[in-house]
Amino acid sequence: MIKSRFTLKQLEAFAFVVDTGTFRAAAAALGTTQPNISARITALETALNVVLLIRDAGPLRLTSDGEKLLQKTREVLWAGEALIEEAGRQELIEETLRLGVTELVACTWLQGFLRLMKDAYPKLRIQLEVDLSTAIETRLMEGQLDLALQTGPFKTRNFTNDALGQEHYCWVANTELHQRIDDQPTLDHLFDLTVITHAKHTQACAALHNVAKARGLGAERIVHSSALSACLPMVLEGLGVALLPERLVAAEVVAGNLHKIQSDWLPDPLLFHARYAPARAARYVQKAAQIAKTAMEHDQPINKID
Repeated sequence: MIKSRFTLKQLEAFAFVVDTGTFRAAAAALGTTQPNISARITALETALNVVLLIRDAGPLRLTSDGEKLLQKTREVLWAGEALIEEAGRQELIEETLRLGVTELVACTWLQGFLRLMKDAYPKLRIQLEVDLSTAIETRLMEGQLDLALQTGPFKTRNFTNDALGQEHYCWVANTELHQRIDDQPTLDHLFDLTVITHAKHTQACAALHNVAKARGLGAERIVHSSALSACLPMVLEGLGVALLPERLVAAEVVAGNLHKIQSDWLPDPLLFHARYAPARAARYVQKAAQIAKTAMEHDQPINKID
């Protein structure tokens, strides 16, 4: 047996500096200060009698020794986490999960996910970012997020992509407007009204604009909202018909405040994935991806609205 010459905090600091690219970013991710991160890595280098990182005017880089020891560092950290899990002491994991989600997740099954995560890891902190899927992927690629719950298409395949499920779209209107619409209106008829939907740069909106152009329908009829949650009060007030994710409007449909419209066109369902970097992700990140699948499956729209 060897006596302890270094600490898990020192190994963690080394791994996070590599993953985030700077001492400052690593400090932010670990909830400490830049001098603390620097001190931990210096102490680790002293204990091992190696230089792990090149700290010159250019970007932070691994030395040859750093490259050799990085994977071993991760294996020690994973083993420590596995030891805690085997002992059934998940409350000892007091880390921060940097989580990125789209607004649809935030408006629907995020609460269920957070509840399940709290049950699994009582003291795990979750740092949440809500944004467009493209922005979330950028943050993931930069090492600023541990886990992304998002939709494609994706710029890179360098991440684990665990399929979570589908989000279907539907057309809805409030009671007053619904009474003025045919039983099964065509998309052309719906474009006689204002069409409410979410941000322009989403897959569904791109498909809507394409089909409108193909049918010679006026794109000026489409009203976008950069905040998905803001679409609900707009359609509830009868400002137009809305093309929205079914899960988002399910409760209002069941309550009778909104009514589903059967039309001749809908966009393809959104495919959601849990994405993380397997080479560096902690075990609790992988577990969080599994919990996300459970949370999404358990939060199905009420009665699968008709």
